[in-house]
Amino acid sequence: MMQIETILLIIAAFIVALIVSLYQYLYKAKRRGKRNLLFAFLRFLSVFSILLLLINPSFKKKTFYTQKPKLVIAADNSNSIAHLEKDNEVKEFVKNLKEDENLSDRFDIQYYSFSDELKDSLSLSFDQKQTNISKTLEDLNQVYKNSTAPTILITDGNQTYGRDYQYNSEQYKQSVYPIIAGDTIDVIDTKIQQLNVNRYAYLKNKFPVEVILTYSGLENVNTTFQVTSGNASVYTQEVSFSKEKNSTVINFTLPANTAGIAKYMARLLPLSNEKNKINNRKSFAVEVIDQKTNVLIISDIVHPDLGAMKKSIESNERRSVTIVRPEEVNNLDEYQMIILYQPNTRFRAAYEKISSQRKNYLTVTGAKTDWVFLNRVQNKYTQEITRQTEYYIPRYNSNYGAFLFDDIGFAGYPPLIGVFGEVNVNSNYDLLLYRSVNNIETEEPLLVSMEQGGVREAVLFGEGLWRWRAHSYLDNQNFENFDEFFGKLVQYLTSTKRKSRLNTISDPFYYGNANIKIRAEYFTKNYEFDRRGNLRIAVKNKDTEATQTIPMLLRNNSYEVDLSNLNAGNYDYTVTVVGENISRSGSFTVLEYDVEQQFLNADVTKLKQLATNTKGKTFTLDQNQILVEGLIQDSRYQPIQKSKENVVSLIDWKYLLMIIIILLGIEWFARKYNGLI
Repeated sequence: MMQIETILLIIAAFIVALIVSLYQYLYKAKRRGKRNLLFAFLRFLSVFSILLLLINPSFKKKTFYTQKPKLVIAADNSNSIAHLEKDNEVKEFVKNLKEDENLSDRFDIQYYSFSDELKDSLSLSFDQKQTNISKTLEDLNQVYKNSTAPTILITDGNQTYGRDYQYNSEQYKQSVYPIIAGDTIDVIDTKIQQLNVNRYAYLKNKFPVEVILTYSGLENVNTTFQVTSGNASVYTQEVSFSKEKNSTVINFTLPANTAGIAKYMARLLPLSNEKNKINNRKSFAVEVIDQKTNVLIISDIVHPDLGAMKKSIESNERRSVTIVRPEEVNNLDEYQMIILYQPNTRFRAAYEKISSQRKNYLTVTGAKTDWVFLNRVQNKYTQEITRQTEYYIPRYNSNYGAFLFDDIGFAGYPPLIGVFGEVNVNSNYDLLLYRSVNNIETEEPLLVSMEQGGVREAVLFGEGLWRWRAHSYLDNQNFENFDEFFGKLVQYLTSTKRKSRLNTISDPFYYGNANIKIRAEYFTKNYEFDRRGNLRIAVKNKDTEATQTIPMLLRNNSYEVDLSNLNAGNYDYTVTVVGENISRSGSFTVLEYDVEQQFLNADVTKLKQLATNTKGKTFTLDQNQILVEGLIQDSRYQPIQKSKENVVSLIDWKYLLMIIIILLGIEWFARKYNGLI
């Protein structure tokens, strides 16, 4: 359809073209004949076509098409499917769905696989170590939130981490059809459901262990729980189960007699008719350390920062904090680090003892700091004396190189209160945080670290750390981000290691189901982080002597390698810089534990609840045809006929230009033939 104005313009073009052709070939012609009528007709068509192009009328074109509903098929690719011996049946089930022509004609089918994350492909290897069904449903919900997309979920329903999907599924907008991949009949089984132990213990102390044992069965049974270290048994207890008493909790302590990594194996002796015996044993380890890091906080005032620093430092069980007033400072030998909070003249003796005993320390300044005293008692930095305060917003320095730490969102943290005025640092220093004032970024330091003569020092030019810790909780529902940042600062100040161009960061042991990542930081000769480094790590299995060399990838301000594919065992590693005579070595242990092999049955209860919550239905792997017929016959998944209206301009019709050229060509040749040219 066209607008009235366009129609009037076309009529006018018709009249103009007609007048031009008649005027030229009839009115002005000396001789009139039939050939003049032909020339007039050709000229009329040519002029009219050109005028149509100039007017460029548009037409609305409506097309109709059929849109098929989508069908999502997501298969569990975790190791538990293979452990339950359902891997071949799952592959056969998926193959039958792919080959079903009726299903393909009715639905637009999309295939996925999942484990700890969703992947838009169906390459099934059944070797993934974790399962997160809840996250899979959340990701699919985002992809198909505006579509009709019933979901076939092929899984055993055993989730190793994440939110409980049977409740979280109420937010899923599509109908889910769980295909149960596993046994649905309960069999006799005893297992170590959970083992809780601290990661660290202190030499000559005892550390607690809590074990939860469960039983599924109807008969009364007796068995034995034991813990071994190497070939020695360190703990044994008899346990009994029945239909009514199907779980028990055992609490006990073990001695920490030797510093280093202490490895243990917990075993619940299996019954004679148990099918799954893998879940009857669990490895665990404890790092035994021979001393605790003691931190002394000296303050002459009461302030919320003191409690925030104490809680943050003691979030690591290897550290303890003591808070004293300046006049109570006696012997500093038992402390590895000192925190001087808002020093004044009463701190003179503390500064003298720190200097004489060469202790590492952190100075925190604020509104109550006596800067006249502080400018005199040390010569590394000075603050302009103004007697006024200012709010300073932190700004992360991505080039900081004294130790490795990440931006925890400092730009969004509350401002600290400090003294207004210029700060001059008179020593070599590394700047952790800049300060911004009223959203104006400055190069003024807010947090710096220094190392001189083997003594490490850090200075925070502002009070209000308690607000930072509270903000971290509001953002993440925990204090981990702030505590980790402050813990790294404490670790730097308590360490006696000299600065090195290459440092490595790793844990002494990892559980088999955890991500095994080793990081390294590499610096130039000026101790600036070097992003151009070519770092490689050689990992050697002490038991098999097998060695592999892997390049390390740059991640923010560190180099990183993921070794999560390593089998259980003891490993040595060496990180080297290609082209430099620099290397660092270390070791770690991977404990045997495969959470996916702890399951004996499919979790039918949760899968049925998932189907109920989403108005779907559960099926088994041998009900392929019943599932297909049900989906095809379901009136909720009908193809929809839709229309699409397009506005097409005449100028886009390329054939009109060809017509104009042909008309002008015919007219020219006809005139030429008749001797009119």
